[in-house]
Amino acid sequence: MQPSAPQTPDFRPIIAEFVDVHRHYVMGENVVKALNGVSMQVRKGDYLAIMGRSGSGKSTMLNILGGLDRPTTGEYRVGGRDVSKLDDDALSDVRGQEIGFIFQSFNLIPQLTVLENLEVPLFYQGRVGAESRQKAEYLAERVGLGGRLEHKPMELSGGQQQRVAIARALMNDPLFLLADEATGNLDSSTEQEILNLFDDLRPDGVTIVIVTHNPKVAERADFTLWLKDGQVEKLVDNRTAARDTAAAGTSAAGGHS
Repeated sequence: MQPSAPQTPDFRPIIAEFVDVHRHYVMGENVVKALNGVSMQVRKGDYLAIMGRSGSGKSTMLNILGGLDRPTTGEYRVGGRDVSKLDDDALSDVRGQEIGFIFQSFNLIPQLTVLENLEVPLFYQGRVGAESRQKAEYLAERVGLGGRLEHKPMELSGGQQQRVAIARALMNDPLFLLADEATGNLDSSTEQEILNLFDDLRPDGVTIVIVTHNPKVAERADFTLWLKDGQVEKLVDNRTAARDTAAAGTSAAGGHS
């Protein structure tokens, strides 16, 4: 995600992009402008948090990012292609192949084992077999659940279930992960484990967009995009803020030596 101030040119591919996106809903005689001219970019390897008060447009932005809704006007591009004009079947393919979803409630199938849950995204594409099993085993190991392949969701803790959900979201090698309050059902300790896992995935080039109401979750991202009344209120570079805080702390410590 690129801030508006001049920066060193960034040549990484643009993964997801809103171009003057409006989403209006007609409710009786009223028009609700849930999104009112939002433009933004997410580049490969970015980690972006989206925040805002209730009614700011977060949920609408999440739905459009996930291909669950379409702009009234404007463009939503995934991998450089405007997907907002696709028919329902083609948009479903985008959801299944190019976006990895992580939900607050995990959305695992309770009757299936960890391994089987991981294979579900490829099952719907007719790609289940030795290759999918090998990939599922690798990703389970990657998220620290290599020894739990035959367990079912109810035999796992909440944090472990969310780890399965993250691994499942990676099965299709998506362009980006879209997380909806991914730590909302977890205690603070487990929340930190999941955020640490997101950090661990970054060297793999994983692109993450997380919608959250929790500033402690948002500050772990590279950038926080704040929405207000359906518009971008501000874009905060958390990396710069962290450096400034660290520098201030060092200066204060030096002053007391």
